[in-house]
Amino acid sequence: MGKQTKRMKGAREAVDRDKLYTVAEAMAKVKEAAKVKFDETVDVAIKLGVNPKHADQMVRGAVVLPNGLGKKVRVLVFASGEKEQEALDAGADFVGGEDLIEKIKGGWLEFDTTIAIPPMMAKVGKIGRILGTRGLMPNPKVGTVTMEVGEAVRQAKAGRVQYRVEKAGIVHAPIGKVSFDAQKLGENFDALIEAIVKAKPSTAKGTYIKGVTVSSTMGPGVKIDHQSMGGR
Repeated sequence: MGKQTKRMKGAREAVDRDKLYTVAEAMAKVKEAAKVKFDETVDVAIKLGVNPKHADQMVRGAVVLPNGLGKKVRVLVFASGEKEQEALDAGADFVGGEDLIEKIKGGWLEFDTTIAIPPMMAKVGKIGRILGTRGLMPNPKVGTVTMEVGEAVRQAKAGRVQYRVEKAGIVHAPIGKVSFDAQKLGENFDALIEAIVKAKPSTAKGTYIKGVTVSSTMGPGVKIDHQSMGGR
């Protein structure tokens, strides 16, 4: 194990690893433990009582955070005809079809999220492996394959977060930046949790939310008392 730096030691000392904090306390602790000079992202890890190996227990969706993510989101839209202008008017950074597909084939990936109209998906499928491995493939289940491209772009710009349970039954998602005040982080956290609770599979039995931890990019994990989260 490498030598613990003064920064790391100070960050870990700020958090009691054995304590379960309220949401408000946890957000304050994450901010207190953030010791680096850049504006770290605040992430949430949620352990769910589901088995993702079963298709009927997959938890996946998207939610627009009320206070955004605190960063500029570069949106790429695969569209044609009047939908191109609709995407541009809504604030999309890149809009096109075959031209963008060829550019991506060449290694260009300077965007954060993708949206596509259904008629374009056959062409987008050609780069499915490239986009899929980076979590960038448009998907109708999370609202990124749609004819309502204007609304989809506006949501992405406003701080729309996609979530998906991993093989170990854990959902990871960002809820903002350390520079946010604790209340705004808490509001974003509540919105995420509410969306995940609504997405609970009917086949999931027993305790649904088994554990919740919040942390900054370089900071220690802070455990949240999920039993106190409004009955969730």
